[in-house]
Amino acid sequence: MKKLPRIRAAEPVIHGVLKIVWDDGFEGVVDLRPVIARGKIFDYLKKPENFRRLKIEEYGHSIGWIDNNGGEIDFGSDNLRTKAEDQARLFELVANMRV
Repeated sequence: MKKLPRIRAAEPVIHGVLKIVWDDGFEGVVDLRPVIARGKIFDYLKKPENFRRLKIEEYGHSIGWIDNNGGEIDFGSDNLRTKAEDQARLFELVANMRV
């Protein structure tokens, strides 16, 4: 059984983008702007001051926010890790394409 990656630290880089450090030492940048742009559930995160209020949930299994109505918005550690790895590979491909 694969061990669930746990988040040790997370901070906004710019609005909608997080730098995340996992317990195995992996560090990655996750661009959540396309996700935030979709759906009414993410309206709270469209304001930069709200996005900065992120909390790492107990045991590092997710990152979350509580909106003004008490609703929870969260992203799981494993999903964020996959996004960070995919985005890192994409950045590396683009960097290697430069002439």
